[in-house]
Amino acid sequence: MTYSRIGQIAVHLPEGGRTSAEVEALVAELNPGFEPPEGLIERFTGVRYRHIAPEDTQASDLAVAAIEKLFASWGHGIDDVDLLIFAAASTDVIEPATAHIVSDKLGGSCPVFDISNACSSVFNAIEVADALIRTGQYRRVLIACGERVSPGARYRDVATMDDFVHAGASHTVSDAGAALLVEASDEPGIIGHRSIANSSAWSATVVPLVHDKESDTLKVEYLGVKTLDLMKGLDQADITPLLDAVAGFGLTMDDFDVVCIHQAVLAYVEVFCERAGIPYDRTVLTLADHGNVASATLPLQLVKAVESGRLNPGDKVLLVGLASGLSLGVMAMQW
Repeated sequence: MTYSRIGQIAVHLPEGGRTSAEVEALVAELNPGFEPPEGLIERFTGVRYRHIAPEDTQASDLAVAAIEKLFASWGHGIDDVDLLIFAAASTDVIEPATAHIVSDKLGGSCPVFDISNACSSVFNAIEVADALIRTGQYRRVLIACGERVSPGARYRDVATMDDFVHAGASHTVSDAGAALLVEASDEPGIIGHRSIANSSAWSATVVPLVHDKESDTLKVEYLGVKTLDLMKGLDQADITPLLDAVAGFGLTMDDFDVVCIHQAVLAYVEVFCERAGIPYDRTVLTLADHGNVASATLPLQLVKAVESGRLNPGDKVLLVGLASGLSLGVMAMQW
């Protein structure tokens, strides 16, 4: 029987960035007459720093930078990949698939397609790669992620405290690239996964396309988050199917050496852990030092866990996907 496993993983973090204090200073500079309370962003979200790529950087550039790191470690290249999936909330263009742009920059000729489901894009791509490998369609699937989300931050048009609170989620976003190689294995690496959705809460987090009259083009507007609606949607989501899935894998939460959870607001990680019975000390916290890197969050946490010695071959890992929409999921694997 064929299984799948994550054989290689890499992350690229742009060198430039802003501290939360610098973000507050920028908001004050761009909005005369409004002075954000000092330290509020960090107290409210837990974010101290976020990565910001150079202006001319595309999502595909961030993905390619991570892939090149992965290839250097792996010792192989794009010709040894059977399928390339670009998975991110970000994209270079509406059409064609950004995966084509990534593949072209790498000189690839394998099949490609995109998967987009907000901050669960990489999580869902791993699910798809696992299914395609288990059914024998491919043996090596490269998942490419480029999150160029910092342009969606709302620094202007903040005149009141209410404006600042509503813009707060956009002040956490951070740019990053990630790459994962999912490959066929004789033994289970990816043990199982389950996803659920509470789609009635889709309007809580929206990044709309608006018509720019000057250029006569569609442009992405800033990230809009109704924080109370989002939290309500998360609280109302029935996570019982996820807990049942973990039990169905023959595992308990105490069996996992490392738990990676998508992070947008630090306080909610602890709340979710309490609801799900996840030991908080098993989580990998990246939000404070790296911000909300959207769907690159889970790969970043895996890399940090390996680099710190917390994650070693044979250890069990739980990935928890959380995304606007709302989408939630769990994935159990043996590293």
